[in-house]
Amino acid sequence: MGKSIEAVKRKGKAKEAAIESKDQRWHCRNRITLVFGSNDVEELDTYTYDNDKLNFQTVKFHQAKSKAIEEILDNCIDEYYRGHVTEIHCELSSDGKTVIVEDNGIGFPVGKVPQVYSEFRTGSKFKDEETDKKGFLHRTLGQNGLGAAATCLTSDEFKVRVRHYNTKKEQTYTFIDGALKIKKTKPKPFKGHSGVRIELVLSKEVYKNNKIDSHLLRKRVIDLAYNNPGLTFYFNKEKYHFKKGLFELAQRVDSSTAQEFGTSAYIFESTTARGKKVKGKIDMSIALNINRASEEREKFISFVNSTPTFDGGFHHDRVKRIFVNSLKEKLARTAKKEKVTLIDNDILTGMTFTIGITMPNPRFESQTKRKLVRDAFLDKGIEDIMSKNIDKFFRKNKEYLENIMERAKARSRFQELKDASKVGRKQKRQRVEKLLDANERKKRELCSLFICEGDSAIGGLRSARDKLYQGGIALKGKPMNVAQAAIKDILNNQEFADIMASIGLVIGVPAEVQNLRYSKVIFLADSDVDGGHINTLLANFFYQFWPELFEQEVICIAKAPLFEVITDKGTKYIETPPELETFRETTKLKIKEIQRNKGLGEMSPEAWKHVLSRDSFTIISADDIAKAKEMLNVCFGKDTSLRKNLLMDEDSAGESVSVSISGKAKKATKKAATKKKVVKKKVAKKKTAKKKTTKKKTKK
Repeated sequence: MGKSIEAVKRKGKAKEAAIESKDQRWHCRNRITLVFGSNDVEELDTYTYDNDKLNFQTVKFHQAKSKAIEEILDNCIDEYYRGHVTEIHCELSSDGKTVIVEDNGIGFPVGKVPQVYSEFRTGSKFKDEETDKKGFLHRTLGQNGLGAAATCLTSDEFKVRVRHYNTKKEQTYTFIDGALKIKKTKPKPFKGHSGVRIELVLSKEVYKNNKIDSHLLRKRVIDLAYNNPGLTFYFNKEKYHFKKGLFELAQRVDSSTAQEFGTSAYIFESTTARGKKVKGKIDMSIALNINRASEEREKFISFVNSTPTFDGGFHHDRVKRIFVNSLKEKLARTAKKEKVTLIDNDILTGMTFTIGITMPNPRFESQTKRKLVRDAFLDKGIEDIMSKNIDKFFRKNKEYLENIMERAKARSRFQELKDASKVGRKQKRQRVEKLLDANERKKRELCSLFICEGDSAIGGLRSARDKLYQGGIALKGKPMNVAQAAIKDILNNQEFADIMASIGLVIGVPAEVQNLRYSKVIFLADSDVDGGHINTLLANFFYQFWPELFEQEVICIAKAPLFEVITDKGTKYIETPPELETFRETTKLKIKEIQRNKGLGEMSPEAWKHVLSRDSFTIISADDIAKAKEMLNVCFGKDTSLRKNLLMDEDSAGESVSVSISGKAKKATKKAATKKKVVKKKVAKKKTAKKKTTKKKTKK
């Protein structure tokens, strides 16, 4: 050994610690937190029962008081597990202080009452290896001989009436002030049902406030009824009896989203410490609520041997992990194809798991039984129920699987937009070479930007525009379909980059009109099918990233005249062939010449002046945002079958994005109908071309 311990020099006589021995009553009443948990009011995230609904909320919860009453109810459930109880009654007085719990079990020998309710380590559930008639290990809630005795020792009054089925004797004991005083009646025969009846008032000295929350006690009774289908409960004369168990609880969460995942009875074999082989059975029930519209994180309602596991534990973690991993494996190929990575929240958002487990010898972190610890047999049991039911779940929930992918894509797109906003801010500061800018510097809210089809159109716009307030930028052919493009590709598209920089837009950042360089963005394309297609592709681009621009009437279309009709009294500008026919039939003017403009490049300077000098342009607006997005997805999305169905179905032409005319009465433009007309025109052109070819051959 090393150096010896040094002796401490002290002055005078040292005061020694007083060695005391306290009885279990004192220890229980003064150290109640060791037995029943917190003796203070805390906040608990749980649910309460409101008529036929479940309300998830944060409640004021007193762990110790709640556990004290639950221990009495748990003893009734243990008797039910043993096959002796069919009814359990619970009553709470109007002042919330007196609780009565009664069952119709077989009771126990009346002479054992003082030991059971006033002495620790006294009970009938200590033998973990005890089996029932079928050879299965008993499933119980209490195994430590503390619960009911601790409740009695922390009560001002604890009255027990036991009716013993085997001896047909009844006796009542009254424990006063934590069993400091005990009164009893003489044993006597009884009539009616056997069982145990307890009436108690918790100690005000121990619990500070001995009033019981009626809502939470009622919740506990209803929870027990859901956990034990077939067993009848009463709370203040109100009956609770369920046949389908926890699936009915899931239906109470939301009947429209509830589904039973599966039930299972997992049987295992074990060897006791003495080498005896025994069987055990774990009953499991899992129900789900899948609310695809919800953005809330997952919730768990769980019980082990009817005890609510508020803090979760092993069963929560295992069920969740197997469920998530199975779904990730199922969707792995689709996720790879869509170039997205699935995370847990994509799968679990909006879900509620309702889990019930009944098993022999459950182990919890503490006497409060709020958190379950790992058990090897339960681990295998959970794997068993999950593997047997997961494929059936996949078959029944194809829409949910699609929803997971949509959520993952939306999250991925959000991240892309976030990254794009950084790139976009840099692009916003770059000078746009192709921009024909408006000269106004201060009052930019008066400026309009024309997006034109082709460089030739810019030449006409350059000479006819109001240089102070009108700007222009040219497109080179048809713009990109952004619905099928990656954000990275859109940012790298020079034409879109120039348009965004010209207006002051950034992908991933909402548009604020007052901060834009132009308050109006006007599409100006040829008056043909290709021009219409360009306009819709541009509308798709702006609507995908800045739908608010349409609400604020920023996006417009300028209709170029298809015909310039020169008369003896000036030139008339006409947009469509039907309008030309009407003009011909009704006009009294002498028509000298009709010029047809195949494109913007063929328009006369006067026609350009006519277009650009209008007081208002056609404003594109969406009356129904959801339908607008749906229609854009049909027209520009990856699923070609949607477009095919739209074009083949004549009746579907009625649903589309509406267009309003600024300063005039509103009219509706049917995008679906326009699409069909485009197809019909193309077919007509092909037929005409064939006819011409045939005629030429005939002439030859």
